[in-house]
Amino acid sequence: MDLVQNVMNQSQGRDRVFRATQYACALSVYALRNNYQQKQLVNKLKSLEANMSAGRKLFRLGNAINAIEAAKRSAQLSERAICLCLTAANVSRALYFACDNVLWAAGVGLLPSVRKERWNVNASRCHLLSLVMSLTRDVYVLSQLMVQRARDKRFRQEMMSHLNQNPEVAEVVIPHLDAFLFLLLQSFKSHPAVLLDTIKNVCDLSIPLDKLGLYKSNAGVVAFCGLVSSLIGIVTLVRPELRIKP
Repeated sequence: MDLVQNVMNQSQGRDRVFRATQYACALSVYALRNNYQQKQLVNKLKSLEANMSAGRKLFRLGNAINAIEAAKRSAQLSERAICLCLTAANVSRALYFACDNVLWAAGVGLLPSVRKERWNVNASRCHLLSLVMSLTRDVYVLSQLMVQRARDKRFRQEMMSHLNQNPEVAEVVIPHLDAFLFLLLQSFKSHPAVLLDTIKNVCDLSIPLDKLGLYKSNAGVVAFCGLVSSLIGIVTLVRPELRIKP
């Protein structure tokens, strides 16, 4: 089990680079879709995108084991809300990777009788649930940070100073809303890992929502969101201190 985990951890960086390249190609294809003079370039980009997607599926073989191990670790967390969110997210990720592995096997001809449409839908549902639970964890952590900062006497003085410096805002806009936004921005500023993880999960939501038809977006929006999410994933891999914990 440890050997498999070590191998998967080493392939994590390659998977994220492949993912960023895949969505960068998709975004470029969308931007050049009406440029008939670049038809040859578009075809090359589509081919590269398909190769990146196939390569990522190969890298993700066995990731379900990592997700199960992560679920075991998160189930032991003392904070109940985070424990529930992370465990549900990791179990959903394990199911998503399992579906993805079946689709890979079907794509290479190992499971020719598999109904790809059905497995694609199941994979998207698991992916969506995992993202929703991860985003719920982000919201919970952010709310805890905001409560802590709101109780800090020094911060309250800073917030009041901010409101007093903007009297026109306090008169026109609901003062509580302005205070909330100031508190939110300051919490994100002091904890960039929470901000990055929230943006990443919000961006990733567009992918399963579009595939399931729950919120249809054009190919450009999905590609852009996927690219932003992939770049954040690379940044957090290079800078572990920017990765949200637990």
